[in-house]
Amino acid sequence: MAQQEAVGVIQTLGFPGVLAAADAMVKGGRVTIVFFDKAESGQFMVVIRGGISEVNPAMEAGLAAASKAYGGEVVTHYIVPNPPDNVVGVLPIEYTETSAEFRYQA
Repeated sequence: MAQQEAVGVIQTLGFPGVLAAADAMVKGGRVTIVFFDKAESGQFMVVIRGGISEVNPAMEAGLAAASKAYGGEVVTHYIVPNPPDNVVGVLPIEYTETSAEFRYQA
């Protein structure tokens, strides 16, 4: 039986916060960064995927790191356990050719 996956997203004000979050998330759990982009008004977002039991601690680590970064401010964050296929197919949260190289598999 395949492990059920989750998606986690953190949006920060300023680049240092999102960089700190991304670094802490990949070190805090067996997760893969699947998306990164600028949001609006100096905001950035990073999206991770992995097993549910890995995304939760990775997100905690990312949120703590983003808040501790100089001038770092978490704007919003969210975890989606077991996203349905239509969400994965429409939103930019699918593993890509680039991110697949770093994907953890059980």
